[in-house]
Amino acid sequence: MKAKKLPMRRCVGCMESKPKRELIRIVATEDGPKVDLTGKANGRGVYLCPDTECFIKARKKKAISRNLEIDITEEKLDELFKELKEHEKKD
Repeated sequence: MKAKKLPMRRCVGCMESKPKRELIRIVATEDGPKVDLTGKANGRGVYLCPDTECFIKARKKKAISRNLEIDITEEKLDELFKELKEHEKKD
């Protein structure tokens, strides 16, 4: 019997490919970008490692807004950063 293939995704901060379960998905919604902990929300998404360094790198490179193909304000990025930090504390 074949082993099940793990879905791999690339972090937009560090550009490392990791299993989908290890990454956090940010999805573009009508209300702006949101953290999608289920990984199943509709819309274009990007993946980030659950650490602040990757978020800071992605923010510096503007990788989140470029890959989501939307304009993101600094305030929205700050909100995403807070959500990411909350998720990081839970782990």
